[in-house]
Amino acid sequence: MTTAAFPLVSFAAVSFAVVRERLLAREETALLDVREEDPFAHEHPLWAANLPLSKIEIEAWRRIPRLDTFIVLYGAHGGTDLAPLAARTLAALGYTNVHLLEGGLEGWRAAGGELFRDVNVPSKSFGELVEHERHTPSLSAPEVKALVEAKANVVVLDARRFDEYQTMSIPSATSVPGAELVLRVRELAPDPATQVIVNCAGRTRSIIGTQSLVNAGIPNPVAALRNGTIGWKLAGQVLDHGADRQAPAAVSDAHRVQAQADARRVADAAGVRRIALDALQTLGAPHRTVYRFDVRTPEEYAAGHLPGFASAPGGQLVQETDHQVPVRGARIVLADDDGVRASMSASWLAQMGWEVYVPDVAPSASAFTEKAVPSPTYPPVAAAVGEIAPKALADLLKHPGTAVLDVTTSANYVKRHIPDAWYVIRAQLAGAIDAVIPASQRYVLTCGSSLLARYAAADLRALLDARGQRDVEVLVLAGGNAAWFAAGLEAKTGETHLATARTDRYRRPYEGTDAPAEAMQAYLDWEYGLVEQLGRDGTHHFKVI
Repeated sequence: MTTAAFPLVSFAAVSFAVVRERLLAREETALLDVREEDPFAHEHPLWAANLPLSKIEIEAWRRIPRLDTFIVLYGAHGGTDLAPLAARTLAALGYTNVHLLEGGLEGWRAAGGELFRDVNVPSKSFGELVEHERHTPSLSAPEVKALVEAKANVVVLDARRFDEYQTMSIPSATSVPGAELVLRVRELAPDPATQVIVNCAGRTRSIIGTQSLVNAGIPNPVAALRNGTIGWKLAGQVLDHGADRQAPAAVSDAHRVQAQADARRVADAAGVRRIALDALQTLGAPHRTVYRFDVRTPEEYAAGHLPGFASAPGGQLVQETDHQVPVRGARIVLADDDGVRASMSASWLAQMGWEVYVPDVAPSASAFTEKAVPSPTYPPVAAAVGEIAPKALADLLKHPGTAVLDVTTSANYVKRHIPDAWYVIRAQLAGAIDAVIPASQRYVLTCGSSLLARYAAADLRALLDARGQRDVEVLVLAGGNAAWFAAGLEAKTGETHLATARTDRYRRPYEGTDAPAEAMQAYLDWEYGLVEQLGRDGTHHFKVI
């Protein structure tokens, strides 16, 4: 990935006007921000997807499967534009239609392009538009608390991932991730008089989950918990931690049949397309990208799935479409084994302007022939770098001359790392070596598994060779941090040696249990303004049924 690793190649620049026209015409376009997630989250175009330069080799082939995809890159880091280096990296991976955004992000701004804040913005802005147009019913945190404490005829359904639910949840709430709601709600609220409350951390999944039940026509009164767990905390109310209530795995035949009919009706109204399983190959016509997702739970997926389908539980797929489907204008195929979860998830994607398909008949169990989770394919490392075993590294670290560089995520580094290892973002490795990390006779690169470390080690080897420092040794820790910890070797925690700032991940104002009230309120205020921003941007193609 280093400049030294690739010959200088020029790439055509395309203007804001060209990108906007392609988005309006629904032509396949991957507008990629190659900065780390934190600067990306501070401002970016609506349809920009974050693909950090640090992780291109690991993520590109999976996220952008067609090598002739029309790709537009931007990404300034401080005074350095990362986009040209990202373009050369993508070209080395086989991509043939790579461009640079004229003027970068500043060019977009200067041309009048709208810039958005936070992550998963297409989904969040769409959720706000849904509430704006459909007046999705909601109840305040104090109102819901009063119902729960009075032991009223009410059920609270948490539409987030199970791990998010376990971190913090509404007292009495049951985990029912978004795509599961229509399928399982009748098991949890068989009495049509039962008040159903849907919540998430903030607003989007509460709104989409609630509106899913409204669209499906369940007889119960339904309402979103207004502002989710953020609203609960801002009201001074106490959340549960470590809850483990989940919806029953089994669904009665009667409830399943009703849910299937409801989901199909909603999907048809949204413009979801139907296709036979044996006709799926026809979707991948020349110059068309097709994403195939199994929207069931990860456990169901691992037990058996359709060949060529990736796991993307439906509720999270709708929430994180920009990450899962970075090529705007691509085709999407969703599958399940019940005809409910795929149809409901597809109904939302279709309303968000995607061309989305589901099997005309839900596949039978015999079709799920692929087991476990497929191993991804990664490109070869540019330069071979030697390995060192954990015990051998531990012996070396007893003496001066060896520096350990950890390119894992900053969250994992803080949780546990090799003593005296330097945390460094791969794309900022050269600057860290020059300005922060002391010169060493030997550098050992590591990460969680050694996968990313191998690419980073090749970068460092090329950089040192270009500087005439061929006598400096570069190695990779065999098996990465996992192997070090498995060997029972010493570990440290905390921000002990940060060679670069922790900008690899944007801290969401709604995550964790210690978010400041000011940040949570500011986040809600931002969400309230998204509908107006959508109007100014004008490229969304959203159509709420």
